[in-house]
Amino acid sequence: MNFRLLAVALVGLLAGMAAAVTMLPSSRDQLPSMPSVGKALVGGPFELVDHTGKTVTDKDFRGRFMLVYFGFTLCPDVCPSGLQVMAAALDQVGAKAEKIVPLFITVDPERDTPAQMAQYVASFHPRLIGLSGSPEQIAAAEKAYRVYAKKVTDDKSSAGDPKGDYVAHFTHATPVERIAERLAKALVP
Repeated sequence: MNFRLLAVALVGLLAGMAAAVTMLPSSRDQLPSMPSVGKALVGGPFELVDHTGKTVTDKDFRGRFMLVYFGFTLCPDVCPSGLQVMAAALDQVGAKAEKIVPLFITVDPERDTPAQMAQYVASFHPRLIGLSGSPEQIAAAEKAYRVYAKKVTDDKSSAGDPKGDYVAHFTHATPVERIAERLAKALVP
């Protein structure tokens, strides 16, 4: 058999499996579990300011599990959805969830002041702690947790049609077919 053909077929099969796992979250539950080896290099020390204005470090949460979410208060859909899922999971765990501290760490410290964070986290769960800090403190937490965040400018030319006008909005849950259909329609002269 042709080695090149076999390699192409294998790559195609793996790409298809990866696409299925990415697009069909329920398929993840059907994958065989693999034993993990070693320790994940995610997390580490941080010093931030909570939504009450108190300086906290990772050591303040020792003895409890930290459930950490990075986002920002002006996030239109992904962050609220993610935080609602976190809150529902905590509620579903029940009394045992007292051993878990839910943390919402901003990636937009210039706008997400402790006061802004206090107002925001109150909408999701009574135990959710909003954390902010200086840009340097946030950058250190992002690095420790292997988080990539980039502030998008208000340059409309990157968000719309070639003239910079708004064309369409897609959420993280928009089906691929719908996005492709809308993109194709926008490309028609």
